[in-house]
Amino acid sequence: MMAVFCTNSINIIAGVNGVEAGQTVVIAGSIVVFNLLQLHRLESQEWQHILSICFLLPLCGTACGLLRFNWYPARVFVGDTFCYWAGMTIAVAGILGHFSKTMILFLLPQVFNFVYSLPQLFHLVPCPRHRLPKFDSEKNVVGMSFAEFKASEAKPLGHVALKIFELVGLLHREDFEKDGEMWIRISNLTILNLILKFSGPMREDTLTACFLVLQVAFSFVGLIIRFHLAGLVYDVVN
Repeated sequence: MMAVFCTNSINIIAGVNGVEAGQTVVIAGSIVVFNLLQLHRLESQEWQHILSICFLLPLCGTACGLLRFNWYPARVFVGDTFCYWAGMTIAVAGILGHFSKTMILFLLPQVFNFVYSLPQLFHLVPCPRHRLPKFDSEKNVVGMSFAEFKASEAKPLGHVALKIFELVGLLHREDFEKDGEMWIRISNLTILNLILKFSGPMREDTLTACFLVLQVAFSFVGLIIRFHLAGLVYDVVN
């Protein structure tokens, strides 16, 4: 499960200049910091954390170089190959380092994005082919992208999920009538669209920066949970 999730976690938050390489740098860098802290604390686990670092340092280096040219306006673009490679490398570092549960703490935005996207990913409501933010060429900004579908096309559980998201303020929704049928227009269920919902349209580099700040913040939260609140989430604490 860890290998499958990590492999797709980078790829599912994509489509904006710098966001794929940026999140890779932050996640890999955070795990390197965790490994260094564990090396200082636990000599008995030295080899596995060194092995993890050996995978992550080349990933950090290549992702930093890529980020320089992939930042808006991008001169180099990533695709599925980089996203899958980055995700799998992170998974391997966690599995071989024997800290797969801790790994999740550094992927909290990706976990949230997955849970938030479930109604579309599991086709409880229709899912468009592309869900990346919509680019406005006249204003040079990106804004929320939307999915439109007939109300009858959504499954009952999908309607429940949309209602919950709407009640807690995580969804922009419009109901309207067209051709004698009720239609629903919703903001696509991704964390990037959610940022745009709260902030409004912005430049691509600003959106990427906002997301990376969020990623860094949750990395600090992950470290705090691991070293100060570990008893709440672990059976055995080292």
